Amino acid sequence: MGVSTSSPEKGISVVTVDFPPVNALPVRGWFDLADTVRAAGRDPEIRCVVLTAEGRGFNAGVNIKEIQREREGLRETDGHRALIGANRGCFEAFAAVYECEVPVVAAVQGFCLGGGIGLVGNADAIVASEDATFGLPELDRGALGAATHLARLVPQHLMRVLYYTARTATAAELHAHGSVWKVVPREELHAAALELARQIAAKDGHLLRLAKAAINGIDPVDVRRSYRFEQGFTFEANLSGVADRVRDTFGKEATQ
Repeated sequence: MGVSTSSPEKGISVVTVDFPPVNALPVRGWFDLADTVRAAGRDPEIRCVVLTAEGRGFNAGVNIKEIQREREGLRETDGHRALIGANRGCFEAFAAVYECEVPVVAAVQGFCLGGGIGLVGNADAIVASEDATFGLPELDRGALGAATHLARLVPQHLMRVLYYTARTATAAELHAHGSVWKVVPREELHAAALELARQIAAKDGHLLRLAKAAINGIDPVDVRRSYRFEQGFTFEANLSGVADRVRDTFGKEATQ
């Protein structure tokens, strides 16, 4: 359980996330993911990183129960430590994918929700299984954020509808919008992601790093600043009490 790396082929590093049962990452998990992706990108022998996950789904976002346990006094902690930790951890993990020195290919199966959108929205390419779904259920969970990254996957007005309704989009829909490179049966996902990574890794490593820096440099949106702006409203929702009220409802529904 946790974050691990492997190198199945020369020039390719596979970063795998495994936090059963649904890959809802604890605070430490987000920071570990950030450190692992950055380390892979710094390796001069690596030319492409594949970000993948074990289990039913790619990512279910933040571990809400960790935040709830803090409020209920089940952990020795001060103030909003878990919430602040989750905010900072997500910020670092999303930034690590975006700023990775080499291209990052996200291999997505099942659900990709909340923080998962932050990861794939900042990736350079997405390969998805046919059963993959993408969405931000933040308003149902007493949170805000990652609209910055959802806006990189779908057109502006669709992003707003998905955000306000907490609905999801399928891999096929994102493929139609051009944000998913390829949609394959689940059993072919790993091979398809590696094939794309192989094509990328065949290029000159130094030139790939220059290309990644150049493309990020002409990005019309500063994703770090934009997401940080969103996080301020997440914290405001918590200070006002509305986040706890909504999260409590989510917690009861999850146990039914």
